[in-house]
Amino acid sequence: MTITLALVDDQPLMRFGLRSLFETDDDFEVVGEAGNGADGVRLVQELRPDVVLMDVQMPELDGVKATARIRELGLPSRVLILTTFDTEEYVLDGIRAGASGYLLKDVRPGELFDVVRRVAVGEVFIQPSVASKYLHLLTTRQLETEHLSPREEDVLRRLARGLSNKLIARELDISESTVKNHVKSILAKMQVRNRTEAALNARKWVSE
Repeated sequence: MTITLALVDDQPLMRFGLRSLFETDDDFEVVGEAGNGADGVRLVQELRPDVVLMDVQMPELDGVKATARIRELGLPSRVLILTTFDTEEYVLDGIRAGASGYLLKDVRPGELFDVVRRVAVGEVFIQPSVASKYLHLLTTRQLETEHLSPREEDVLRRLARGLSNKLIARELDISESTVKNHVKSILAKMQVRNRTEAALNARKWVSE
């Protein structure tokens, strides 16, 4: 199945390069481009691409706020941040906004293709060099000592695999509403804002 893409970056040359790159592989189709975050949100609302490649620093609305807006609107598109900025706060803000991935623009083409494919099917991917900054910042912040219940650990393991609430419910033979309640409790106990953050920190919270 072809993966549809939207490119949101304020540099026309960057958008041209990305479009040209993805046109070399039949697995991908670039369906739209935008030069700022506000236009990017409107583009995603209209076209509903599978994956949005989102820059961070842009006029009118930056990539972090645009990502948060896409999530608030409940749009199904997954956001992969592709930027030159890897500061701790940018990384943390991007993940907390709901991005499914974070890559730097020096990534190799083959790796970019692979990450886009993974994000498109629901996986979470943070470039290792970026993840280390994220984890360093996170470990400096105090976490609650309250433990997850065994069932919450079951749910968290599946969140880390990128499963939807419906699939988690099916695997655990429980209702989807019960899964939603567990997810809400997990986020509160872990002091994180979304499923992506929970998935990234699953190893710290799940018993081996």
